[in-house]
Amino acid sequence: MAIPKTSLEQWAVLQAIVEHGSFAAAAEALHRSQSAVSYTVAKLQEQLGVPLLQIDGRRAQLTEIGRVLLKRAANLLADAQLLEQLARSMASGWEPEIRLVVDQAFPTAILLQALQRFAPICRDTRVQLKEVVLSGADEALIGGEADLVIGGEVPVGYLGDPLLQVEFVAVAHPQHALHRLGRELSTDDLARELQVVIRDSGTRAPVDRGWLGAAQRWTVSSAASSLAVVSAGLGFAWLPCHLIQPQIDAGLLKPLPLNSGQRRSGTLYLMFGQPQLAGPATRQLASVLREVAAGPHS
Repeated sequence: MAIPKTSLEQWAVLQAIVEHGSFAAAAEALHRSQSAVSYTVAKLQEQLGVPLLQIDGRRAQLTEIGRVLLKRAANLLADAQLLEQLARSMASGWEPEIRLVVDQAFPTAILLQALQRFAPICRDTRVQLKEVVLSGADEALIGGEADLVIGGEVPVGYLGDPLLQVEFVAVAHPQHALHRLGRELSTDDLARELQVVIRDSGTRAPVDRGWLGAAQRWTVSSAASSLAVVSAGLGFAWLPCHLIQPQIDAGLLKPLPLNSGQRRSGTLYLMFGQPQLAGPATRQLASVLREVAAGPHS
């Protein structure tokens, strides 16, 4: 097999010049001299026999050939970084920390049971738990901010396994105006009352989900806050059954008698941030989550 003439280091320097806009800025970012950066790129162009950069004023810009080649090289650089991360992970054994991101719709009781099972075998691995809503799970996954994610959507380019089915039910306080109507309810009835919704914790592309036809709407940051507002008789909401069943059993909340759509369900998926880099602790926690979610408490 022939040994390549160019090196990953040369392509990384070229990428830095393009990202920072000049040889001087790239040299500062790479902690190298400007002459060393210039020599590296000049040598790369000489080895390839094609021009990669052109100077436009004070900015260095890629030629058309350079744009095509650097796009391919960027994939190689990313793969090399993943390879080095994998080597570090394998050398250190169990990871010192797992970043776990969980949609708030996931039952807390199941999460705590899984963590209780994981703790005795985690070998001092810390768990950083972050609870999110809607696209917050996608954002953490795509942004590389999580090792393990439980969310309601599997983003394009990622793989996920169905973990749990969560059912939501429309509820209000037993003395709420909707219940006092004493009949089956339509969307027109709902539209005249206050709906409580949970804010998407994602910031890049927040989404709205569910029925949002009420003229008046209050937005809260968590399912617990939504439950508190609805329990106080201030509005109605669709909330996870596992969260509100005690209040329903105690007569503090009552399902709305809708002519359709009283209940809806959604699937929560288990996803790895970077499957190829997931260490033994992350995989162990994923296994425990699957076991507990599949058990009698799910």
